[in-house]
Amino acid sequence: MPGENLSRDEARERAALLSVEGYDVSLDLRSAVGDADGEPRTFRSVTTIRFRCNEPGASSFADLIAPSVTAVSLNGKDLDASEVFDGARIALEDLAAENELVVDAQCAYSRTGEGLHRFVDPEDGEVYLYTQYEPADSRRVFANFEQPDLKAPFRFEVRAPEGWTAWSNGAGELTDGVWKFAETKPISTYITCVVAGPYHYVTDSYSRTFADGTTLEIPLGAMCRKGLAPHFDADDVFLVTKQGLDFFHENFDYPYPFGKYDQAFVPEYNLGAMENPGLVTFREEYIFRGKVTQASYEARANVILHEMAHMWFGDLVTMAWWDDLWLKESFADFMGTFGNVGATRFKDAWITFANRRKAWAYRADQLPSTHPITADIRDLQDAKLNFDGITYAKGASVLKQLVAYVGQDAFLEGARRYFKRHAYGNTRLGDLLSVLGETSGRDMTAWSRSWLQTAGVNALTPQVLLEDSRVAELAVLQEAAESHPELRPHRVAVGLYRLTEGGALERYARVETDVEGPRTVVADLAGAEAPDLVLVNDDDLTYCKIRFDAASLDTLREHLGGLTDPLARALCWSALWNMTRDALLPARDFIALVLRFASRESDIGVLQMLHAWTHTALDRYAAPDWRATGGALLAEGALRQLRAADAGSEHQLAWARFFASTASAEPDLALLKDLLDGTTSIEGLEVDQELRWAFLGPLAAHGVADESVIAAELARDDTASGKRHQVRCLAARPSAAVKAQAWAQVVESDTLSNALVEATIAGFDQPSQRELTAPYAEKYFAAIDRLWQERSIQIGMDIVSGLFPALQDRPETLAATDAWLAAHEEAAPALRRLVLEARDDLARALRAQERDAQAG
Repeated sequence: MPGENLSRDEARERAALLSVEGYDVSLDLRSAVGDADGEPRTFRSVTTIRFRCNEPGASSFADLIAPSVTAVSLNGKDLDASEVFDGARIALEDLAAENELVVDAQCAYSRTGEGLHRFVDPEDGEVYLYTQYEPADSRRVFANFEQPDLKAPFRFEVRAPEGWTAWSNGAGELTDGVWKFAETKPISTYITCVVAGPYHYVTDSYSRTFADGTTLEIPLGAMCRKGLAPHFDADDVFLVTKQGLDFFHENFDYPYPFGKYDQAFVPEYNLGAMENPGLVTFREEYIFRGKVTQASYEARANVILHEMAHMWFGDLVTMAWWDDLWLKESFADFMGTFGNVGATRFKDAWITFANRRKAWAYRADQLPSTHPITADIRDLQDAKLNFDGITYAKGASVLKQLVAYVGQDAFLEGARRYFKRHAYGNTRLGDLLSVLGETSGRDMTAWSRSWLQTAGVNALTPQVLLEDSRVAELAVLQEAAESHPELRPHRVAVGLYRLTEGGALERYARVETDVEGPRTVVADLAGAEAPDLVLVNDDDLTYCKIRFDAASLDTLREHLGGLTDPLARALCWSALWNMTRDALLPARDFIALVLRFASRESDIGVLQMLHAWTHTALDRYAAPDWRATGGALLAEGALRQLRAADAGSEHQLAWARFFASTASAEPDLALLKDLLDGTTSIEGLEVDQELRWAFLGPLAAHGVADESVIAAELARDDTASGKRHQVRCLAARPSAAVKAQAWAQVVESDTLSNALVEATIAGFDQPSQRELTAPYAEKYFAAIDRLWQERSIQIGMDIVSGLFPALQDRPETLAATDAWLAAHEEAAPALRRLVLEARDDLARALRAQERDAQAG
């Protein structure tokens, strides 16, 4: 679409020229229900924008992506819509100092989760609507200036079908059949929001009295589809919400500025959640239909607090352009865990962060597409792809290092000054660094240059010299990749651990020190008793890959389960996984460690992460001729732990899911079938509906459950969630005809919604079906350029990443990828980035397989 991909230069030019006084947006959503007469379903959107122009007589443009525009008027003069609207932009000529633009358009409902998404619940036929805009999809719903630094107050009104309720950022009321919403504070276009439909809605309230005697009252609301209402634990959502509001008020010293606080759990959502002020949207999978472990509740709480932190970092103070996306996402990611530990029942959330969140960052930071935390974002396609492990998890990790560097008090005082100084405004990197420099007394320039403006992850390795069973010298060696050679200043803790007579590994010495350059001597540990294990970055203060000296690695091979501190154990597991990914540790050795020690893992989130890593180790990093052996060992070990786990425990549930995912032999598949049929049982294991689908997936993939069995399961669970599971199971069946149909539904047709595209892709590519999917490698490379041009960016990303032939892990696939890249040097940079990332993962897998074969 011409002009759809807004560039940074265009945005800067427009921001220098225009300032926006306010929006009035009227949406008529009554077309969402009823017969669409076979035509694409659209809704009426009428927008009035009042704005100033610093250079009267100049030209600019407004943004709108819509099938048609009925009328456009500028300063009372009607314009010819066919001349000024090109499908993505409205040309604005001869602007006055004060301007009013009115645009009457027919906008399209979305099936991709971008813009105004329309979902029909298969359970009861009810229609649900919600908006999702980041980074630039509000222009699919109303005409605007779609960039974060042209903030303005918004007034929305919505005409909805009878019996519906509508919500927006401000408080609303129904007047003469129209939902009218209070004017917002000045906010960016991408965080405006509308939700409408027959949602199940629960209310509560929050109150806080401040030191000056003033009281803040915040109405709270939470909503979901009616079909999910029986599963909706709104009380727990409200509990975490209130705990978070207390925590951020105490630490930020700036009252929540956006009035009410609604939280909507919506279907077919592309993200985890979105921080729309006053109306946060979440994926409805955070409403649990069956039994889940505490890790799932912790993750939900983390997301609630992440989005709440955005009310200050992102909504109140917003980055000027997507280069500084970290100013909101890194801070929210850090604050989500910081708040979880400080305010909720999830006191071990830093363990999850160290083990799970940082794994995302480590992977992203070693891809060819890695970038500094403050990135170079040329346009909106770049921005869309930079919601990644660098911007979120590495940024949050670096902020944790910053807290260790300047101190928590100075860090929080810097945040307070930042909010007060820039409220309702836009900022860049220097604005935050200046307040942190004020509060810490440190020069932030060098720190910023090392941590925020360079890419790549360092590796820290201990070097231990012993003399008479004592440490003569302990040094920390720092390395960097050739592609990103920056060595950084690290504030780290170095822990020494020894074995007790009972076999436990316990810390007996700890020193905090600053590591700089290639080698740093930790003088304070000289003379200490000889350690069995040296843990660099103990307590996870910095962002780095941990390595081990030979003696420490030998200790872990025999005694990893003896580590008594759960954070230290999580850090060791993470380090061992990074060594596996880097082809320093054979995949079969990692799998052996999991089989030997995972049963002793107390932290359920770490255990579930180990299960996920083990799948990758087997399916991607193990030598092909060892996979069958490794798979059998894993299934045997998983079943053993399933039977040994305490009845009804969350560990039992985790091992049940892991066993199902590893089952391939006839006896294991027969056990799954018997558990589904109820002809056998395991004490304490409740096979609820979600677990039934988890058992049915491998039965379908191995040809034990056919279409009729899957249809019968859908009849038991004829819901939106059940439909997604059914689609995944159908695509997983081991049949050439099934694969051809799944491929056609995703690649050759555009009729599936985003959620069903995701489910079909998930079923299509099964590790046990490499031969069946081999013919699609060539088809993939023939199709992706066309798909990128024809589909929305979200669906394009899903297909390009999801259907890359990663399981065709042979040098020939690597060569085909290189050939495509060489032949498509002019392809969209965002598309090339996705293919480059997939290529890098494939090359890494081949290196790991070679290392594993050597171990055999």
